[in-house]
Amino acid sequence: MTERLVPARLGRGTLRERGSRFLSFAMRVENAESAAEEVRKRRREYHDATHVASAWKIGSGDAARRRASDDGEPSGTAGKPIASAIDSAGVTDVLVAVVRYFGGTKLGTGGLSRAYREAAARALAVAGTRVLRETATVVVTCGYESAGAVRRLLRPPEVSLLEESFGDQCLFRLAVDFSRLPILTRALEEKKLAFRLEPPD
Repeated sequence: MTERLVPARLGRGTLRERGSRFLSFAMRVENAESAAEEVRKRRREYHDATHVASAWKIGSGDAARRRASDDGEPSGTAGKPIASAIDSAGVTDVLVAVVRYFGGTKLGTGGLSRAYREAAARALAVAGTRVLRETATVVVTCGYESAGAVRRLLRPPEVSLLEESFGDQCLFRLAVDFSRLPILTRALEEKKLAFRLEPPD
């Protein structure tokens, strides 16, 4: 079954460490452009902050894309720990941005890394997770006499009915898990039912 965990909602976290204040935000993003825009929003909103470090992960498996930014903190002390928190949470299609207000006392590289990771983890915990199924949309058209055959191919949640309409012919829009797609298309071909794959959004 092709599925992945994504943030369920916007998560916020706060952390204080030796006077420094960390405000963290975890949210779902669908591409690099929307992740960059969310970081820009935090920079505008917290324009007086010392740093806005971030990391994002989009996609899963070998196709996953990642980026991390220290935003002026010592190399590897901000973006990398945030990315580590993302990996520990097991989520993808996610951006975590951590806003830091310097409190006057240096935390050292180890302390800084721990603070960014903990702040990120707090926001991710509040965001929670939900399962996102990777599906294809298959549109089947047939005569009324074949409608029952199409319905018998439904296997929720792997093959679910999105929409059905009845005119000169029956039309069924199905959401099909990618892992189930070859089995379904083979069954449709065997029954000589006309179908097409809808292009992804």
